[in-house]
Amino acid sequence: MQNTLQTTPKIYVACLAAYNNGILHGQWIDANQSAEAIHAQIQDMLGSSPALGAEEWAIHDYEGFEGLRLSEYEDIAKVSEIAGFIQEYGEAWALYADHVGLEYATKEGFEEAYSGEWDSEANFAEELAWDTMEIPKHLEFYIDFGKFARDLFINDYFSADGEGGKVYVFHRF
Repeated sequence: MQNTLQTTPKIYVACLAAYNNGILHGQWIDANQSAEAIHAQIQDMLGSSPALGAEEWAIHDYEGFEGLRLSEYEDIAKVSEIAGFIQEYGEAWALYADHVGLEYATKEGFEEAYSGEWDSEANFAEELAWDTMEIPKHLEFYIDFGKFARDLFINDYFSADGEGGKVYVFHRF
């Protein structure tokens, strides 16, 4: 799947000792790397802090996470994992994770559920019908793909609206 993401997921990690003393000291860190590499950069940032005894940190900002929310104290391993998924799958993964919950969003779950991207649920239903059914030529103009889509999305599928009018479709399991 081609990723059209414009911004690499990043986190701004701040030194809390400096922050509590009225000094802004922190660093933007590329989140699309191993948790160990992120932790090493956090330790480097703390080591260069103007506050003595700097040990504590928090995520004070982030970008490139496609609308997903991170807490100040998000687990760095989870941040790294999320960033990797977003880099690989883009907006579709973020919308899937938002729907099922970050704690339940896995690569395997996404790959199993993801059906693709369409202009509308009705377009998805029409393509599914043509791919999986034999529709007699004399009946094809009588099919209401909008109603077929409504039925599909009641139980079997869910969708999420993306940028630019995209509709991402996922199978429920």
